[in-house]
Amino acid sequence: MPVTVWWGRDRFEFELPAPETLLSAVRHSVAVYTQLPYAAFQIVHDGAVMADDNAPISAYHLRPNSSIAIVANADLPAPPKNTEHAQIASIHAELAAARDHLFPAQHAFLRDLSLAPKSALAKEHSRIGELLLQALLRLDAIVPEPDWLIARADRKAAVKELQACLDQLDNEWAAAQ
Repeated sequence: MPVTVWWGRDRFEFELPAPETLLSAVRHSVAVYTQLPYAAFQIVHDGAVMADDNAPISAYHLRPNSSIAIVANADLPAPPKNTEHAQIASIHAELAAARDHLFPAQHAFLRDLSLAPKSALAKEHSRIGELLLQALLRLDAIVPEPDWLIARADRKAAVKELQACLDQLDNEWAAAQ
């Protein structure tokens, strides 16, 4: 499930890591995405500064669909305008989240498809299919400029990979019926 990060008026999402993940890992991901120095910002959730990088994110009650904000420690540059690099980073983050979370769930589902009763797997089929569709919609919302060839190619490849995963899920589900 995604977490929404607000940086000024800019907004991006990333997949919520496991509850025992340290805040430092989240801070690192935000720093990589925004290209800000690691110590140049604070992360705020539910009105409180998430200050202890050695604490697990569960200590801050960070849950799926939570929102966090980046607050500058010093004079930081404004969030970048929509750049090719930012779009490529968004595309790669979306695909990485799918590879880390959705693809293993899809593979486990397909493995269990031959072992478990179909009625017991219907809800899981719907869940995985919905999450793949949501990922495809988030990629669809990324619209590279016509001259941003790398962003366009990366988006096309990511959509193709996610669509293939969804097609495989649906085709094997239909064949098992």
